Amino acid sequence: MNSFHIRRLPHYDLIDHPTFLPWRLAGTLPGRIFCSKTTAGEAFLAMDRLLDNPRIGPLHLGQAEIANMVVDAIRNRNGRAYQMHNYVVMANHVHLLITPRVAVPKLMQSLKRFTAREGNRMLGLTGRPFWQDESYDRLVRNDAEFRRIANYIEMNPVRAGLAATPEEFRWSSAWPINNLPTTHLHDIVGQVANLRTDCQSVHPGAARTLAANRAIHRDAQSPIEMNPVRAGLAATPVQRMAD
Repeated sequence: MNSFHIRRLPHYDLIDHPTFLPWRLAGTLPGRIFCSKTTAGEAFLAMDRLLDNPRIGPLHLGQAEIANMVVDAIRNRNGRAYQMHNYVVMANHVHLLITPRVAVPKLMQSLKRFTAREGNRMLGLTGRPFWQDESYDRLVRNDAEFRRIANYIEMNPVRAGLAATPEEFRWSSAWPINNLPTTHLHDIVGQVANLRTDCQSVHPGAARTLAANRAIHRDAQSPIEMNPVRAGLAATPVQRMAD
């Protein structure tokens, strides 16, 4: 089942299809004007770099107690609302790669509402927004983009200078957890293939896990590259990011 809706940004939701969901704390970016020629990938990368080197705005997720709460909320929904692939909780934003089992707006409302309530409780705040009201969401186009996004997410702390390797950052799917199942790429290919027009299959070897993919594309290129409308991107390049 799929759906399309528009708030300030257009959103295209598809259940059982890998989806990239980045979102941030309220007040973390100023209103910014992007050139009309700015692609989705360029806009995303510019915003993510600003978030990784914050000069304004809250850094609540940098507190271990709050970061742990967000990680627990993400992991606790794995297997019910979605199949979780990769995530990272940075000081002021979150990246999540999942295959949703329910509508994305429903699962995001639940996740953000719970973590906002708990986060504000931990901070002793009332009546203040915790998360930015709206965020990007992107349908993953193919297995190459899936690998690129997975790698981008887990390399985020390394690019930001917070860890030497992805596995050293505690608030990430790269952090070794014995009771988490390993996600293999061949579990994803069948889901992605339905929206592909021309792609190569991924080898279904059991040894090819997402951990191996962290060695691919370790530069800071954006995981989002094509025109968002043609690529099925749920959120187009933003002309103005308003808090």
